[in-house]
Amino acid sequence: MGNRISLVERRPRDIYRPSCDLLLTSVAQTYGANSIGIILTGMGDDGVLGIKKIKQAGGITFAQDEKSSIIFGMPKVAIQSGCIDKVLPPHEIGSEITRLVSRVRRWT
Repeated sequence: MGNRISLVERRPRDIYRPSCDLLLTSVAQTYGANSIGIILTGMGDDGVLGIKKIKQAGGITFAQDEKSSIIFGMPKVAIQSGCIDKVLPPHEIGSEITRLVSRVRRWT
């Protein structure tokens, strides 16, 4: 593996802090088709650009469903982008990721 998470100073162009877009874009660049992106409850559109990068890289994307969201802003924008594979409540997202990872491990 050898990859590390590092913190960087905020750049003038960064709208949100912390930034889901920066994190998810970094995940897409580092892990490509092995990326998994998740957008959970929140306000605004942070994360949608990063989710698009993960989809372009061939990764898998999730968004929290409206019923379980406190604020459906971020998941809604991500879903509307057309780049979300599955819309689920958080506990089902966790179960789905476990299922996906288990399936991959059996093949390697």
